[in-house]
Formats: sequence, C-alpha cells, structure tokens
Amino acid sequence: MQYKTILRLIGLLLLLYSFSMLPPLLINIIFAETVWLPFIVPYLLCAVVGLVLWLSFRNHQHMLKIREGFLIVVIIWFSISSISILPFLLFQELHFNLTDIVFETVSGLTTTGAVVFSNLDQLPHAILYYRQQLQFIGGMGIVVLAVAIFPMLGMGGSQLFRVETSGNLRDSKLTPRITQTAKALWGIYCLLTISCAGCYWFCGMDWFYALGESFATVSTGGFSMHDESFFYYHSRAVEVFACLFMLIGCINFALHYVAFQKRTFKFYFKDEESRFFFIVFLVITLLSIVTLFAHNHFALHQEYWIDGVFMIISLSTTTGFSLVPLDNWESFTPILLIIASLIGGCAGSTTGGIKILRLMLIFKQIKREFIRLLHPQAVLPIKIDEKAMPEPTLQSITGYVSLFFGLFAILILIFMALGNDFTSSFSAIAGGLANSGAGIGSVSSNFASLSIASKWLLIFTMLLGRLELYPLFILFTRPFWKA
Repeated sequence: MQYKTILRLIGLLLLLYSFSMLPPLLINIIFAETVWLPFIVPYLLCAVVGLVLWLSFRNHQHMLKIREGFLIVVIIWFSISSISILPFLLFQELHFNLTDIVFETVSGLTTTGAVVFSNLDQLPHAILYYRQQLQFIGGMGIVVLAVAIFPMLGMGGSQLFRVETSGNLRDSKLTPRITQTAKALWGIYCLLTISCAGCYWFCGMDWFYALGESFATVSTGGFSMHDESFFYYHSRAVEVFACLFMLIGCINFALHYVAFQKRTFKFYFKDEESRFFFIVFLVITLLSIVTLFAHNHFALHQEYWIDGVFMIISLSTTTGFSLVPLDNWESFTPILLIIASLIGGCAGSTTGGIKILRLMLIFKQIKREFIRLLHPQAVLPIKIDEKAMPEPTLQSITGYVSLFFGLFAILILIFMALGNDFTSSFSAIAGGLANSGAGIGSVSSNFASLSIASKWLLIFTMLLGRLELYPLFILFTRPFWKA
C-alpha cells in the first residue's frame, strides 16, 4: 500500500477543495453581509492541511493500484463531508444540532436532496449559496469520479461508458485521454449549469436564485432555495425548464460531450441506453398520469396535470424537487415513482440509483438464460451498441444489483427497528440509497422529525449510495489489507 502517495493525493485534493470556500465570501461582498468566519476558518484549515500533506509527500509519485484507488475514493468523500459541515457549525444563528448539520451537508454533497433545514428564506445569502454549491460539487465530483477513477479501479462500473466517448476504459491506469475526457466533462457540466441558470433568469428569477437552483437541477440534487421548493415560483415556464435540465442531467455526460463536439443530436438516438431510458421513463409517466386521472386528482382541461409530470420527472431523475406532497396521491403512484428512483438514470450521469445500463444488462442476461434452457450449447454474447460485454463485467454487475437490493432490504429492517413505520422506512432508505431524497409517510415533507439514530443511518446510506457500494464495503474485507 503506497500510503505516502495516497496522502500526497489527498493533500492535493483538499488543497483544491479549500477554494470552494471562496465563492460564498464573494456572495458576502455582493450582498453586503458579514458571514465571514464560517468560510474563512474552513478555507484556512483545509488549505493548510492539504498543503502540508502535499508538500510533505510531493516526491512520492508511484503508480496507484486498485487498492489505493478504493481507499482514496472513500477517504476523500468522508474528508470533504467532514470539512463541509464547518460553515454550518460556525454560523451561530443556525439553530440546528450536529446531526442535522451533518445530515444536510451529506445530503447536499451526495446530491440526495433530503432536507432537515427549515426557514431557508431567512438564511443569509452566503449560507444559502453554500448549501446549493454542495450539490454542484457533488454532482460534478461524481461524474469525474466515474470517468477518471473507476476505470483505474477495474470494477464493473468502468464498462458503463462507451469506448468512443471515454477512451479505453479497461485500462489499468488513468490514461491521459481519460484525464482529458474528465476535464471536458467538467466543462460540459459547467456549461449546462450556466445554461440552466440563464433559462431560469429569462423566466424572471433573480440571478442569485437562478444560479442556485441551476446547481440543484443539473446535478439532480433537489435542494431548493425555498421551503416551498419550486412551488414558490408559481411559474410554468420555470417548471418546464427544470424538467428539461433534470432530464439532461439523467443522460450519460459522455454523450453530451460527443454531441457538443460533433454538433449533432443523433448520438442520443443511436445510444441504446438512452433509448431504453426514455422508454422506461415514458412507461412510468403514462402509468402515473393514467392513475392520477383515474383517481380524479386532476382533469385533462386543468393545468394541474403539469404538476404531476413535474413530480414524475423529479422523482424518476432522482432529483427530488417538489410541487405537491406525494402523500396527496393514492399509494400506487408514489410507490411507482420511488421504484423509478431506485432505477435512476443513465450511467455516467449525475443521477443515483442502479442505473439504466445495469438494468438493461440484467434483462439481457435473463433473456439469454431463457434461450440457453432451449439451446444449452448456444454461444450468446451480450451486446450493448453492438459491442460484446466481457463476462467478468456481467458478473460484476449481477453482483452489484444483488448487493444493492440485499442492502436495501436489510437497511429497511434496521430503520424499522429504530421505531419507524414500513412506509416511511421504505421511502427513506430508497431515497438515501438511490440519492433521490424522496419520502412518503412521516418523511413526506422533510426528514427533521426522524430520531438521531435514524438520521445517522440515512447519512451512512446516502454515502453508500453515492459511492456505489463497492468502494466502501471492500475496505472491510481481509484481501484488501493483505500485502
């Protein structure tokens, strides 16, 4: 284990992350506020620790192996989460306990969007901006993590991107091409966020709120800047643009990169995963709308059906914006949308969940097994976009999906053992593991009423979902620590 190289890289990443404390200081200046200490202290702490680690081990530049990659990913997520709570802790007018602050911070960084804070409209602009920025960083971070780190780890997730868009993802090291692709995806992510903010501003939003809400939209994070979420704006135009950019956030960012580079949209229609995603999305939308009509929640001549479509997109994309409480609907539709959030969006997007590509490959494996029952000697490769998927990758994905649902069931039981009812437990764990933040029952409006133990379980669940299970659990295996 190259511990010195690991510390060097962690130091560099902490040093870079310290600069995220500077934009809120600029917001302070713009709005003539005095919230300085909550951002200066974390900036100095993060910068000093990062600089010391980097300078102390700057000469140790060994090639990382699989084990080091897993360890770095986990340490960075936990380190950044720990540092990110400081602005909330140091802001004395924020009357929330440590558990609530950690919950809100991790919910933002993992782009879950489960809320415990209240009275958002009374918060200073700098604190409100920082809360939104957490989602922007978390959404961007996970895209870069997937493109740049997971290929090096050689895990099943490395096959979730196309060769023509992300380079040779089966490489055992971080190649220059993958690094360049990761940088390009940062650029695409920022461009989409700015475009979203521009659309919101065009619809009449103040520039500050347009920027903050765009952070939550493209990252599919779900934190709004108001207690009433998007209902606050009373604007159908805002809702339409929100739906558009939530769906954009659901698509593989490598496809956005290629479409932007080639100046054509045909790649979205040629990509098998994107096509399957929209088929699944349309089926879920039709089922939900028909059910809501059947139960007289709205009629065709009323515009309230737009609220239903907004909620369907918000939940299906694991974003979690709200226009109406899910408890206002009969149980079928909320449960269907929570199941949709468990599926999530495309691989390489900012969404959580299992991912559409994994679901496709599971279905194709089931279909292959049916054929093999009739033709035992048949050789039937499983293909995505006419490219055969290696058997180790298929085994890894099968293992991941099995682990996902096994943990889902276990976590629900633990959550119920902490005194929560089944409906609340099902939705809360689904919202945490899929990073959707959706809730019904006692968590339909927010998660503030949960016990301290329940909140800490959800904090762990949110991190588990954002790390996609393997990196965290592998640290607790004996082979990982063997020389």
